[in-house]
Amino acid sequence: MQLTLGFSTCPNDTFIFDAMVHQKVDTEGLKFDVVLGDVEELNRNAFEGIIDITKLSYHAFAHIANNYKLLTSGSALGYKNGPLLISKHKIYPDEVSEIKVAIPGKYTTANLLFSIVYPHLKQKKEYLFSDIEDAILGDEVDAGLIIHENRFTYEKKGLRKIIDLGEDWEAKTNNPIPLGGIVINRKFDIELQQKVNRVLKRSVEFAFENPNSSYVYVKKHAQELNDEVIKKHIDLYVNNFTVDLGVDGKNAVETLFKMAKKEKLISLFTEDIFVI
Repeated sequence: MQLTLGFSTCPNDTFIFDAMVHQKVDTEGLKFDVVLGDVEELNRNAFEGIIDITKLSYHAFAHIANNYKLLTSGSALGYKNGPLLISKHKIYPDEVSEIKVAIPGKYTTANLLFSIVYPHLKQKKEYLFSDIEDAILGDEVDAGLIIHENRFTYEKKGLRKIIDLGEDWEAKTNNPIPLGGIVINRKFDIELQQKVNRVLKRSVEFAFENPNSSYVYVKKHAQELNDEVIKKHIDLYVNNFTVDLGVDGKNAVETLFKMAKKEKLISLFTEDIFVI
């Protein structure tokens, strides 16, 4: 059976999907047509329902949970890996509501976390995540919300941290930060959903056991080609929660949605959100 599969070019995604895409593990008869895209592009594809299985932001999932379910493997959760708000000038956290901020997409989890902390900020402008540093340096915005590899490069460009939204989240909830997950369209029966979950888990486990196997694939698509940065990126976003969300991971996801609902940032949706 052929299925469409979307994920980003970021090292953590190419690392975990390499084995299933290139048939290095038992895919139980499944084959995948890969659609690569920026996280917000993947989010919008999911909104249109044009893809069978896809990586997307947890924020985006909250808006389409009636059409997709979360796989328990493949997620990006963890500690000390949240989005950072940065600027080239000193800005105090209590001044943020008055400034113009670049965000990596309306439906990114970074923007959701940012909106929970700063619900009254109105001046936001969407950018491709890799262009945010240049937007700050070019004075197009006062500050920017960065994700992915940029958290390893901003200081070298003379930029400074205003607030670490991951640290803020952890202090308030004591949970890992739920950033992105893998979903499958609800149109498929539960047997196929569970099969995809098994195959993805197998792929993640293979990646852990054979970390060099995906090197060429990861390097081919990485925005930042420095091997050390790529390794740091994978180490930061791929962990035991990627193998399986478990109780703690599911609780973190549900906590995020409860907080977002409280601030009226997302609507109510079905509670049946995980493939089990």
